[in-house]
Amino acid sequence: MKQLTNENAANRSSYVGSVYNVGERAVKNEVLSSLPPEWSRLHREGYIHIHDLDAYGKTYNCLTFNFLNAFPYKQFEGLRDSGKIVRLFGFIKTLFADMGNEQSGGMAFANFDNELATVLEKLGVRYNESNCDLIAEAIADLLLWCNNTHTRMGQTSYYVTLNIGLAENEFARFIAYSVIEQFEKLGDTVYKPNIVFKVCKGVSRLEGDRNFDLYRKALLCTAKKMIPTYLLCDCVSDREIAPDKLSVMGCRTRVVDDIYGKGGAIGRGNIDNISINLPRLALEIDRDHRGDTVSKKIDLLRKKWLSIADVTKEILLDRYNKILSLSIDDFPSNATRQLWCIAFEDIPEVFKHGTLSIGFIGLSETMEILCGKRFYNDAETYRIALDFVAFMREYCNKQRDKYKLNFSLLATSGELISGRFSEIDSKQFSPEADVFSKGFYTNSFHVNVDSGISAREKLIKEGPFHALSNGGCISYIELNEAPIGNDEGLRELVEEAVEAGVRYMGINFPKDICDDCGISGVFNECPACCGKKITRIRRVSGYLEILDGFTNGKKNEVKSRKSN
Repeated sequence: MKQLTNENAANRSSYVGSVYNVGERAVKNEVLSSLPPEWSRLHREGYIHIHDLDAYGKTYNCLTFNFLNAFPYKQFEGLRDSGKIVRLFGFIKTLFADMGNEQSGGMAFANFDNELATVLEKLGVRYNESNCDLIAEAIADLLLWCNNTHTRMGQTSYYVTLNIGLAENEFARFIAYSVIEQFEKLGDTVYKPNIVFKVCKGVSRLEGDRNFDLYRKALLCTAKKMIPTYLLCDCVSDREIAPDKLSVMGCRTRVVDDIYGKGGAIGRGNIDNISINLPRLALEIDRDHRGDTVSKKIDLLRKKWLSIADVTKEILLDRYNKILSLSIDDFPSNATRQLWCIAFEDIPEVFKHGTLSIGFIGLSETMEILCGKRFYNDAETYRIALDFVAFMREYCNKQRDKYKLNFSLLATSGELISGRFSEIDSKQFSPEADVFSKGFYTNSFHVNVDSGISAREKLIKEGPFHALSNGGCISYIELNEAPIGNDEGLRELVEEAVEAGVRYMGINFPKDICDDCGISGVFNECPACCGKKITRIRRVSGYLEILDGFTNGKKNEVKSRKSN
C-alpha cells in the first residue's frame, strides 16, 4: 500500500481511508466548534492538543485486555487440538479488529505468554511437538497480520502491544520463545507489533533465573530489529508492584494506580489525554519578561501552566462525562468480551477505573528559553526542570484527590505535535535561544536528540523523570548502527537503566533495507546490488514505522539524532 505523509505514520493510502479522512476532518471541526470558545482557541492556537479529537465523547482511548476474564471456551468444544489452535489465533485477530475500531488507541496483552498458555491448557491442547509447530506458525501469522493489516479506518494498522517475559511454565516459555523467534525470522520489513519484554529479578534478569535465556534471546533480537523494548520491573518506582500487573500499552502508556482498588494494568486503560505545549508558555515569558531573573521566569511559567492546566482539566472532565452518558450498546465488543477489570455493565462504574492524562512536550526547549542552557548540561537548570515536572505531577495528584478520578501525568510522545507546535510558535516568536531551526520540539522530558551525551549519562538524566510521569514515559538510547550479536552490551544498558530509575526503554538505530535484494544496514545506495529503492525503518514515537510516512516534525528529528 502507498505510504502517506500525514498525522500518522501508520497510515496507508486507500479509497476507504481517503473517505474517512474527509469525514474525520469534518468531525474534528464540528467538535471544536461545539466546545466553549476558550477551549477551542487553546487547541487551534497550539497551547494544547486534544488528542484523538474525532473520538471526543464517542469512545475511550486504550485498554490492556483482561483476556482471561470471559474467554469463550465453549466455542472450542468438539475441536481437535489443531482446530483449537487455529480458531484461537483467529479469535485474537478478530478481537484486535473489533476493539481497534471501538476505541481510539492501543491494545495490549499484559502477559501474552502466560495468558495464551493458560487458555491452551484449559482447552486441553497438549504441549507436544506437533502442536508446538502449529502454535509457532500461528504466532508468525499473527505477527504478520499485525504488521501488514491496515484496515482500521480503512488505512491504519492496529496498535498492538504484546508484553512477555514472565512465563511461568514450559508451555508459556515456548510461547514467549516463539514470539521472539518468529518476529526475528520474519525479516527486517516486519516491525510490528510492539513487543515488550519484562525484565524482573528472580524471573528473567539474572543468570540462573528461569527465563534468563529468553531475555538473552530478546536482546539478540533487539540488536537486529529494535524490538523487543524493555519494561524494567525492578526500577525504584515499580519494584513494589507485582510484575504481572505491569504492562506497556501502545508507545508508552502506563496504567497502574487506581483509587478504586483495581491496581495494575490488566483490564484498565486511558480514557482521554491532552498535551500542553510547554515551549509556548516559555516563549511568551521570554517575549514579555526577557530582562527578569530566571527565578521570576520560572515562577511565571508555573502560573501560566496552571492557568492552561485548569482549562485542560475541564476539557478532560467534559470528555469523560460525555463518554459516561453513552450506553452499553455503543460498545458491543467490550460488552461481549468483558475485557475490563469489572463487568462491562455500568459504564460509569467501568470507566472510573481508567485514567485521565495531562501530557507535556518540549521540557528541554522550555528550559533553554528561560534559563539559557540545556537542562542536561547544567546542574541548576536540571534541578529547575525536575522541580517543574514534580510541580505538574503534584497538580495531577490534587485533581485526582479532588474529583476522585485517576488523573495522571503523561510524558507525551508527540508524533504530530512535535512539529505542529514548533511550526505554529515559529511564526510568532523570536527568542534568543534557537529552538526553531531544527523544526521540532523534543519529546516530553527527553534530552535533545543531538545531545551526543553517553548512553549512561542520558539514562541517569532521564531516570528521575520516570517516577514523576505516572501516565507513561520511555527513554531511548540512540546507536549509529545495529549492534548485531551484542546482547551483553545491550544488557549492560538495561542494567544502567534499572539503576537510573527508568521504567521503560528502547534501543534505536537506523535500519535501511534494499527493496531489490533485501540487504539491510545504513546506506543511500545498496552496497550489494547498487539498488536505490530503499525502505527506511525508524522509531517514530514508540512504534517502528517507515520513515517516508513520518510527519515533517519527526523527519526533522530523525535528521538531528546523534548516537549516545
